[in-house]
Amino acid sequence: MTAKTALRVSALIALLGVALGAFGAHGLKEHLAANGRAEVWEKAVLYHLVHAVALVGLSLAPGALRRGAWVCLALGIAVFSGSLYLMGLTDIGVLGAVTPVGGVLFLVGWGTVVWKG
Repeated sequence: MTAKTALRVSALIALLGVALGAFGAHGLKEHLAANGRAEVWEKAVLYHLVHAVALVGLSLAPGALRRGAWVCLALGIAVFSGSLYLMGLTDIGVLGAVTPVGGVLFLVGWGTVVWKG
């Protein structure tokens, strides 16, 4: 993936984080409160946005670092935040068992920055 493509995808991921945060705060407010999942949604948005900003920074990094760390953080967002978003929408608690896999992907991504950065 080129740096320009990585930057565009990173910006799209950040845009989705903002949109999902607004949707949770407004469109899903009653649903999340009724299921007791508002904090789950907020945690998903927090990790989504923090790592989306990191993706933007990594888009500007050299190729090898960008590829390894960027992919791990992007997958981490999908798995970690994605499982929490689904849990908030569906109230299926077992999805929480998937969330740590995303956390490990975040750790591997940041570890890649430490070792290759």
